[in-house]
Amino acid sequence: MAKLSQVLRDEKRERLIEKYAEKRAELRAKMKDANIAPDEKFELMAQLAKLPRNSCPTRKTRRCTLTGRSKGVYRRFGLSRIMLRDLALRGEVPGMVKSSW
Repeated sequence: MAKLSQVLRDEKRERLIEKYAEKRAELRAKMKDANIAPDEKFELMAQLAKLPRNSCPTRKTRRCTLTGRSKGVYRRFGLSRIMLRDLALRGEVPGMVKSSW
């Protein structure tokens, strides 16, 4: 089980990402406009930099829904490789069987 503080920190990041998503998208759309003056673009970059660092979606970490583990998490299942293997061996993941050859 991951440290609770790490899991809570990632939940806080998710809330910040949702809160600032609209403003961040608006600023980025304005920056991509080719008709904008360079000094205005510089101001837009400064406004974007003033947003909280944790409101950037790339800072969000995928975590296992059962254990909170951050490494080896499969996107399709939302589980870490360890929990996915345990559930598959118990037959709790539909259509997944242990491979042997």
